[in-house]
Amino acid sequence: MRFASNALGLVAIAAVCSATPIQAHDYDAPESEQSCSTRVAALDKDFVTGAFASCETSGKKRFRITIAPEDDGDINCSPWYAFRLTSERKARVRVQIDYTKCGHRYWPKTSTDGETWTYLPESAVEIDGEGDDRSALITLKLGKEPVFVAAQEILPPSTYDAWLDGLETSPFAKRELLGKSAEDRDIEVLTIADLAASQRETVVLVGRQHPPEVTGALAMLPFVETLMGDSDLAKAYRARFETVVVPLLNPDGVVRGHWRHNTGGVDLNRDWGPFTQPETRLMDGVLKEIAADPERRLRTLIDFHSTRRDIFYTIPDELPTDPPLFTRKWLELYQERMPGYEVTRDARHTVGRPISKGYSFDTYGVPGITFEIGDETDRELIKRIGRESAIALMVTLLETPSN
Repeated sequence: MRFASNALGLVAIAAVCSATPIQAHDYDAPESEQSCSTRVAALDKDFVTGAFASCETSGKKRFRITIAPEDDGDINCSPWYAFRLTSERKARVRVQIDYTKCGHRYWPKTSTDGETWTYLPESAVEIDGEGDDRSALITLKLGKEPVFVAAQEILPPSTYDAWLDGLETSPFAKRELLGKSAEDRDIEVLTIADLAASQRETVVLVGRQHPPEVTGALAMLPFVETLMGDSDLAKAYRARFETVVVPLLNPDGVVRGHWRHNTGGVDLNRDWGPFTQPETRLMDGVLKEIAADPERRLRTLIDFHSTRRDIFYTIPDELPTDPPLFTRKWLELYQERMPGYEVTRDARHTVGRPISKGYSFDTYGVPGITFEIGDETDRELIKRIGRESAIALMVTLLETPSN
């Protein structure tokens, strides 16, 4: 079976955001470490996001790793993997990637520096089987530099730290510690607003509830940067609206290379309402603080994710929201700004379903939106998606009545 290539092509992926890119040597090893080696090379997962269940060798140039979810509960089929190969000389090795469930989904990407990620060419990847039995056999050329192989580009907490370091120097940005994850990692919040203005209308953005969903993060970064831009539009937006950004809600899951859950074994985007986890309780606190202030109004909540295609999951237009028909107007304008690209929307709602978009509508009456980016969407296109959707959002919100 061949990879269904899209506009990205099998070319180098440049640095994904304007922040300082990740550095491979800065990765902190998780508590659980495992590796296997031959006379030619060693394979390990001793770095942040590194993940596989087991590793074995069969000959001096062949490895077999098994990928398994983080726990035995029901789980979405987002089978993350990340490992590193090290050799002291040039060699060609093969790695068989098998799965205990779900089968192979993500096309392998490689990096030697943590900055540039490259799709493995089709000639180096053999896909076998169907569905839950789908496996991959990859061929890698090694030199003296370690080679990282991952399901997607690696965006660990250090990437977010560097990104926020750059943004918080703006006079209209305020960076704070929102709280701690279950494993005591920082969960930060960035508030964007013109401090000299009296705006109290609030937009909430949240990202990375699900660890492997990197493409959603790649859209969120330029989206936020566009809101912080120097255009007249961005200035007018910040004069009326504040934006509350929680870019990394599940740092524990990201660090540990989880498929879906936090370390409590919970899908965070099925915990809005119950709020049983420390991470989602932080978001409950954010929304309650806005609602408790008579001078503030929550206008929308946008949750960035990834799936197999670009799509917006939204509240249906026939259900009244405040602002009225905001989602339809926003996406229509966004489509106008994206000639040659089809904006896809799936509008549905189940009352009481504990996901971010549904909870924000059920509880606060605002248009909740799940902003999904495809696993293999062209990375340059993702930057454009982030920018243009943010511009359309600002225009649409500024056209809504302020009272």
